[in-house]
Amino acid sequence: MPAAKDPARCVLLLRAINVGKRQLPMAALREIAEALGFGAPKTHLASGNLIASVSGAPAAAAKRLEQSITEHFGFHSDVIVRDAARWQQYLRDNPFAEASASEPNRVMLLLANQAPVATAEALLRERAAPGETVRTVRDGLWIHFAHGIPASKLTPNFIDKCVGLPATGRNWRTVQALAGLLGTPE
Repeated sequence: MPAAKDPARCVLLLRAINVGKRQLPMAALREIAEALGFGAPKTHLASGNLIASVSGAPAAAAKRLEQSITEHFGFHSDVIVRDAARWQQYLRDNPFAEASASEPNRVMLLLANQAPVATAEALLRERAAPGETVRTVRDGLWIHFAHGIPASKLTPNFIDKCVGLPATGRNWRTVQALAGLLGTPE
């Protein structure tokens, strides 16, 4: 993503927080974002979804947020960032529109700080349970968990190995909610 001169509205996704000892209250996340100079920070749910306006390169803002989380909370959380235009593209990219309409919590968009390696989709398909479908569209990896995530053999560690980097996922309902929040800075 190129550096922006004016603040750009972005989605910043924190990976693997609020599980076990990795607790990060969303109010604290908004405070950290404000301290870093992010404009109009908003959070959605308690799973590390932050919408904010950032100046400069979005990737640099994500790194600053990672460092601040480590300093304040004592653990590392990868932060994956996308600007508003790219996030809107995900709404158009969804290869599982029919499933998303009927079971939005079973369609996941997985993102990392770079596009998945070329072999990621094939490796995930090999291990997928019957009925699970995997598609790569641009830099997003989409999975339809037809029988739900708990029944899947596609574990977070296996997904990371296939993608080549730590990835984080959001279900279709959350993807839509974040798109809506992008359009409402305060």
